[in-house]
Amino acid sequence: MAYWLIKSEPSVYPWTQLQKEQQTVWSGVRNFEARNNLRAMKVGDSCLFYHSNEGKEIVGVAKVVRAAYPDPTGEEGEDWSVVDVAPAYPLVKPVGLATLKAGKTTAGMQLVTRSRLSVTRVTAPEWKAIHKLGATELPTAKKA
Repeated sequence: MAYWLIKSEPSVYPWTQLQKEQQTVWSGVRNFEARNNLRAMKVGDSCLFYHSNEGKEIVGVAKVVRAAYPDPTGEEGEDWSVVDVAPAYPLVKPVGLATLKAGKTTAGMQLVTRSRLSVTRVTAPEWKAIHKLGATELPTAKKA
């Protein structure tokens, strides 16, 4: 399983809307590096949900429920992709950008170093640190 971060302005598509709808198409990404990150996502991967511009904080975790496919909002001949995501759980405490920049493990996150990207990779140590900062226990693997 891989970890990602997806950004949305809360005035456009907030975490609460994803929770209400229970699933959405993550569309409208118009940056090649972010598009390639979408294409690398697999079903079951986890995504930190980040409120950008307003709030500037990680507020929840979503799961990829459908791997990349062509973006239906793109113009004919354009090569963009989308994934479908569903809410997994909210963070107990949102984790703000200032906290991430100040953290030993999180200061090097692509969210900080590649701030213009709307879809970024997250390392396992960053994932664990964010859950600790957000006072949220990491889910345990279910036994079959």
